[in-house]
Amino acid sequence: MIEKKTVCQIVEEWLEGKDYFLVEVTVSPDDKIVVEIDHAEGVWIEDCVELSRYIESKLNREEEDYELEVGSAGIGQPFKVLQQYYIHIGQEVEVLTTDGRKLAGILKDADEEKFTVTVQKKVKLEGAKRPKLVEEDEPFTYEQIKYTKYLISFK
Repeated sequence: MIEKKTVCQIVEEWLEGKDYFLVEVTVSPDDKIVVEIDHAEGVWIEDCVELSRYIESKLNREEEDYELEVGSAGIGQPFKVLQQYYIHIGQEVEVLTTDGRKLAGILKDADEEKFTVTVQKKVKLEGAKRPKLVEEDEPFTYEQIKYTKYLISFK
């Protein structure tokens, strides 16, 4: 069986000096290898082909047959690595918390321990007849959430 660690090392070699980053590598027991990469401006098919060829040049099909799939982290899929938070700062995201709350807002910032989403809430201000929309920052630790994903908007 092909080792995940081996595939990760090959991918990291290819990524060196590029703005792409590794999101995930999976290797199934029957040697189906799936590699997901991402980039702040999207992933180009030509780069997936180039990475696929690079991986194939480093693995020997004579020793072990495998199936290889190289692609981008899916739009609308939950974030898997911290870099995905970084490249989506300033964009609309959806968060599902471990206690079941789902909210959408603008990803304000992120670091290794936490991230902040600016959400709009209806708040009835003192003396007001109707609730007013106000923006409020909601901080989260990564342990508090089930997922965060980029929201595609067609405005």
